[in-house]
Amino acid sequence: MDALDLTKRPPARVYESLDGLMFLPRTIDKARAMLPGGKPGDYKMSGFSETMFSTIGVAEADFIKAVARAQGNEDVAAWLRDHADRSKYESYNQWLRDREINAENREHLEKRYPAAARDKQLTSMLDMLDADDRESFGS
Repeated sequence: MDALDLTKRPPARVYESLDGLMFLPRTIDKARAMLPGGKPGDYKMSGFSETMFSTIGVAEADFIKAVARAQGNEDVAAWLRDHADRSKYESYNQWLRDREINAENREHLEKRYPAAARDKQLTSMLDMLDADDRESFGS
């Protein structure tokens, strides 16, 4: 796959899924930004992507290598079918859906994600990331 410049556009939307795994297209885009010629900007593999890797039993470095060899997202999904614990997909999806902005994490999140500071009605972490992408890139 070609490298991506995530300083010009955000990765895939947070609610997109591939092969039954939420956040996978977004994580693929972040991995593409880490390939030679790519630019990750403020995006990192820590957080939700890192949790995805540990939940499904895949090493980040191996995932990035698979993305580099792939022709498209479907190739990455096929690689995961052979290397990941697919029985953990739904538990990861549920974990994502359950992530909320609360009193304990709001102050930290507001510093990192201005959308959380501007919209106190945001309670879902996924909605906050989605709002942050829209604000950052106008899409």
